[in-house]
Formats: sequence, structure tokens, C-alpha cells
Amino acid sequence: MSEVAPATEVSEEIHAFWVMARRQARLDSLPGYFGPTPLASVMPPAWSFGATPEQSTELADLVAEGVKTATASAAEDYTAEGGEQLPEPGVLGIVLDGEGHPRALVATTSVEVVAFDEIGEDHAVAEGEGDRTLASWRERHEQFFRDNDPHGRGFRPDMPVVLERFRVLYPSEAAQPV
Repeated sequence: MSEVAPATEVSEEIHAFWVMARRQARLDSLPGYFGPTPLASVMPPAWSFGATPEQSTELADLVAEGVKTATASAAEDYTAEGGEQLPEPGVLGIVLDGEGHPRALVATTSVEVVAFDEIGEDHAVAEGEGDRTLASWRERHEQFFRDNDPHGRGFRPDMPVVLERFRVLYPSEAAQPV
């Protein structure tokens, strides 16, 4: 589904993808006399969606195709993970598939925290999963939150959910149409 798992190490493939993606996304296009920008200098974190390699690949495909432009995660996971901060607009990330291959460079465009039972149809459509209806989204995500609850809080209809929107700055060449 939409949980985000960080990559444990940066492979040569991820580094090469970052070099190409930042050039193609024009992140390092300021004149040379300004020096390198932080966006061009610091590689963003690489991570994958989902709880299984199969989910990660399915969701990375949707991102690279431009179908998936949003995600959702349990807000309580951020506080339970040692006070990890919520994503913020402008933050970059490299989306990996289930085998750890980079599929897209994305930039967060908006973040809000909403109760699960108050999430609307527009978010379900933006997530791009299943038949893209709210009913399908709720069914899939409720099951995901029940099955992937490392902190034992349990699913609740009023649980706070982090809704993150993003845009693809650069899909991997493997994902681009020929």
C-alpha cells in the first residue's frame, strides 16, 4: 500500500540514477558562480512503498507512469519511530521498486493529516491504486493498516493518516515509453 520503507544502503545504480535525475529535472541549473545548490549536492533518501517487494514494484510502476501522485501512512508511525518528522512540501525522494531499483525522483507538493474516515475520493483517485474509488481505497488501506501495525495500536476509523501528494520530476529510463 502506501507505507514508506527506507533503503538501507545506496547502491551504485541509485547513485547513477540520482546523477541523471537531478540533471534531467534541472535541479543543478543555477549559474556556476552560485556554486552547487543543496538540491544538486545532497542525494535525497531512497525508499519504497508497500510492505512486500511485490507491492513495492506495483506501486513504483504506478508512480513512474504518473498514475500514483499521492500516498497515505499512519501518522502515529512517525511519532512511534523516535519522533520522525512528517514529510514537507519540496522534499525530494527516490522511489525504489521491490528489488531496490530506482524508478522515479519525486517531490512532495503537499502534506496534511486527516482522520481515516474523513479521507475523500480525490485522494483515492490520486493514489492510483485498484479501481481508484474511495470504497476500494478504504478497503485496501484498512487491511494494510491492520496487517502492518508494528506498534500494536490497531486500526481505528478515526486514526490520523498522513496524506502526501507528490509529483514525478524524473521517471527512470526503464519506465519511460520507447
